[in-house]
Formats: sequence, structure tokens, C-alpha cells
Amino acid sequence: MSLQVDYRIYSLPKGLAPDQGSPAWLSKGDNAWQLTATTFVGLQSVPGLVILYGSMVKKKWAVNSAFMALYAFAVALLCWVLWAHRMSFGNYNSPLVGKPMNSLQDGFLLGQMDASHHLPMADYVFYEFAFAAITVILLAGSLLGRMNFYAWMMFVPLWLTLSYSVGAFTIWGSGFFQRKIIDYAGGYVIHLSSGVAGFTAAYWVGPRHSHDRQHFPPNNIIQTLGGAGFLWLGWTGFNGGSPFGAGLITSLAIINTHICTATSLLVWLAIDMIVYKKSSVIGAVQGMITGLVCITPGAGLVDPWAAVLMGMMSGSIPWYTMMVLHRKSAFFQSVDDTLGVFHTHAVAGLLGGLLSGLFARPSLLNLMYPSENYGPGLLHSEGQFHRGLRQMGYQILGAMFITAWNAAVTSFICLFISRIVNLRMDEEDLEVGDDAVHGEEAYALWGDGETMPKPRRLRIPPICRRLVSTPS
Repeated sequence: MSLQVDYRIYSLPKGLAPDQGSPAWLSKGDNAWQLTATTFVGLQSVPGLVILYGSMVKKKWAVNSAFMALYAFAVALLCWVLWAHRMSFGNYNSPLVGKPMNSLQDGFLLGQMDASHHLPMADYVFYEFAFAAITVILLAGSLLGRMNFYAWMMFVPLWLTLSYSVGAFTIWGSGFFQRKIIDYAGGYVIHLSSGVAGFTAAYWVGPRHSHDRQHFPPNNIIQTLGGAGFLWLGWTGFNGGSPFGAGLITSLAIINTHICTATSLLVWLAIDMIVYKKSSVIGAVQGMITGLVCITPGAGLVDPWAAVLMGMMSGSIPWYTMMVLHRKSAFFQSVDDTLGVFHTHAVAGLLGGLLSGLFARPSLLNLMYPSENYGPGLLHSEGQFHRGLRQMGYQILGAMFITAWNAAVTSFICLFISRIVNLRMDEEDLEVGDDAVHGEEAYALWGDGETMPKPRRLRIPPICRRLVSTPS
């Protein structure tokens, strides 16, 4: 005989019971976590990438590089709420992109996200904005040290509208790859996109000043580590916020993220020490980034042992493409990718997407996507190998589409802007740097091209000298 309990006799503690400001569908725990995760992602850009870019470049480009990131973050928010969110995630009968509509109505923002998530739509809009903003800021890493700031001001809204929104809609929204590609938190939509678009834009903008390209030392490696720290810890929200709830997948995604990142950093560092006989701090930061990027498309969908393997490959394969292949290839040498975004994001993002198609566990896919029919990872496709093979095929097709779309649309945007303003700064401005572009410099120190003023001497009037020298 089972005991039946009528839970209606128990009253919820004050503050937990539904009311006008907290409807029955709202989970306060999920809501609190989602807002926290979004803040983590925002901190990756501001101040994370602002500090990272401002310190990884030559001293004369510190202000310009940091400001490119800050400007993009602000403009991306307005574009996102005015039209880009609905283009990326709206319910619209189109295979490629949604209808541009604003997301500012109270009825829209305060309504439930969907039947399976107990969050207000405002959380969804803000979280996806943080993803969109960091994508275009990552892209900027390929263009530091020479892009005309006025061209950059035009580039950001155009690229978010014509390129990012299409990638997000086709894979995450209602587009033709819906429920086909495993991309947990943006290996393709964010990292492959930013890497390919950045490399393409770098081609059209042109190279840095010849002196800068030959000698471009970081101006503050300690601050570089600080910016990298914001990026690493911020990825807790990046991958931990993608389930839109504080559940089991969230916990697994976070621990997998840090396991893969630590492994990748150590592998990159070890290769540097073997090949160059020195432990490079900048190399360790690059290895950290490739680990973060590689785990992103499968963070909550693979086992921890798979995260270790992904870290080993993300610390070695992008190292090879950046440190060996890039230097030997005339094609790579012809394009000045300032911070190597193609290798740290496009190569690592593609690698992560393919490895997710290999390692994704069916039980975890069902937890994350209970009503969707993704194929299992190829290594977990016992008895259904054809479905695993088909899923890997979708992963390859998705990568091909994102690559082709970003290369074509970014080229179109750059050619369009070049008809209005120059994409590249003048040679005179390239020689001077921040002071020529913004009238400001990062470090107000003497000896940086400035003339030390002559010290003023105290002039004693002749009559005073005579009085002083008169014997008593």
C-alpha cells in the first residue's frame, strides 16, 4: 500500500511562492544561474579581450586595439536587440535567416523562453548577445595594428547582420541545419566563423606596416595573462550557460571545459619547450585558447576522458598549423593575421566540431536535446553505425557551409566598405599609431618619441645678487 501525500497542504516559504513578479513557470535558480553565466561571457569581452588585445600588441597600438573591442561590444548590443536576435532565432519560414524585428517589447522580453526552459526571454536575448559580441571581437584579432577605425565602425553591424545571424539561424535556429549539427556552444557558429572571417578580412585590409610585421612584441605580458584569465574563467559561463538551466549537463560542461583547456595549455607548452628550448608565456596563452575553443562544440556531450583527448589534439594540431605550416606556406604568409585567429579559432573550432561528431555520447545528447534526433558520436554508434556516420557527414557539411558563407560575405562587406572609406590606415598613421588615430597613448612616459622639456632655472635679479655678495 503506497502512501499518498497531498503536497497542497504545505505552503512554500516566502519569496519562493509564485507571484506577479515571479510567475509559476519561472525557475529562480535557473534564472539566477543564467544571468550569472551571461555576465561571465560578457566579462570575457569587457574587460577580458579589451585587456588581452591592448597588451598583446605593440605599445603604439595598445589604445586602438583595446578600443576596437570596446566599440564592437557596445554596437553589437544595439544591433542585437534592434534586429539581429530575431534574425538569428526568430520563428520565420526561411532556410537561411530570420526576419529582422526588434526585441524590445515588454511582452516579448518578459514572456517564457519556451516550454522546456523556465526562463524569461530577456535572459535568452542577453545571453545570445554576449555570444554575438565576442564573435566579432574575436574576429578583430586578425585586424589589429592597421585597420581604419572608421571602416571598423561600419564593419561590425554589417558583419553581425549579414554573416553571424545566418550562421546562428541555420545551425541553432530554424534554418536548414536545424537538429542536424552538433554544436553545443558555438564551435562552428562562433569560432569557425570568427577565424575564417578574420582571415578573409585581413586579406582585404592588407598587412601591417612592414616594421610592425617584422617586430611586434607584446607591450605588457603580465596584463596579457590577466586578460587570458578573464577569458578562461569566463568560459565557465560560455559553456555552462548553453543548456539554459542549472542541470547535470551544465556541471559536466564546466568540468570538461577546464579539463580540456588545462591539457591543451600543457601540451602546447611542452611542444614549445621541446622545439624552442624555452617555455613561452604567449604560447601557453595560445594553447589555453585552442583548448577552450576545441571543447566548445561538445562540452556537455562528451565524457571527461574525451575532453582530455580533445585537449591533447587542440594543443598540438593548431600549434603545428601556426608554428610550422603557417611559416612554410606562401598562402598563409600572404595574409597578415595579427594574432593568428585563424589557427586559434578556425582550426581549433573545426577540430572540436569533428571530434564532437566522434565522441558525443548518446545518453548525453538525449539529456541536452530530449526531443531531437541527433546521431551518436561515431565511437558510440554500436548497432547504429550508419547514424554515427551520417552525423559525421553533417559535421563536415556544416563546417563547409560556415567557411564558405563567411569567406564570401566578409569579402562582400570589405569591398562595399572600401568604396566608402579606406580599409587600411594611411602609411603616416601606421608609423605613429595610437596618437595619430585617437590622439591618445597607452603610456604617458618620457622617452617614447617625445622631447623632454628643459628644466627651468631660477633667475636671480642682479640687485639681489649684489646684496647677497656684499660683505657684512
